[in-house]
Amino acid sequence: MKANKPSLILYFLALLFTIIFDWTEQEYMAIYAKAIVLPAIFFYFFVSSEFKIGKTEVFIFLFCFIGQVFDLMDVEVSEIGGVLSFLVVYLLLLKIFIAEREKVILSKKDILPVSIVVIFIVYLLVSVLSLQSDNMKKFNALYTFYGIVLSVLSYFCFVRYITKGTHIALIMSLMAVCYIFSDIFYIFNEYFSHSVVLVLIRDVTQILGYYFMVEYFLERSKAKKKVLYNN
Repeated sequence: MKANKPSLILYFLALLFTIIFDWTEQEYMAIYAKAIVLPAIFFYFFVSSEFKIGKTEVFIFLFCFIGQVFDLMDVEVSEIGGVLSFLVVYLLLLKIFIAEREKVILSKKDILPVSIVVIFIVYLLVSVLSLQSDNMKKFNALYTFYGIVLSVLSYFCFVRYITKGTHIALIMSLMAVCYIFSDIFYIFNEYFSHSVVLVLIRDVTQILGYYFMVEYFLERSKAKKKVLYNN
């Protein structure tokens, strides 16, 4: 068995038990299962990357962990603390996308799907922000900025997949989809009455988002090594 396999197996076991405990409404057990997710996926990444990790990736994992801690603690400042933590995560991911400076050229056939993506993202942003709970309205500007950052991040991912169609672009898009659904269903959980299905979708998409994020980091590292090797 490869050295990175045990941590990946542990990650998927944590995902499985999160699904089971969410479905059976065993909240405390679900908290324990979710607490295992980030350490497991971090060790999978750390071993898979041959114990090499950049500063940006370190801060991304750190703020993911802080955001997860806020979520699990469920104290008075948990909501705003979690939002600020994941806002930093999205900004750091956006920084990586911009730093790569990969030029995207839209052909005529790409204009329609890109336009649909932009309209869909804007529609989701406006619709979801209109569902803010009373507590969220206190920080309306922060949630609006958070939504805009996630929208721009998603735009980068989807447009890259539409124009490039590469494996890494697909992983980026899946990551963006997971984070979008995770945040949307987080707001649904705040706005509507408690629902097992809403909680389940929120947790599963958030956990899968971590996996696709790590796969993106690993694929990005492989691509860099290929460029260096070819040069």
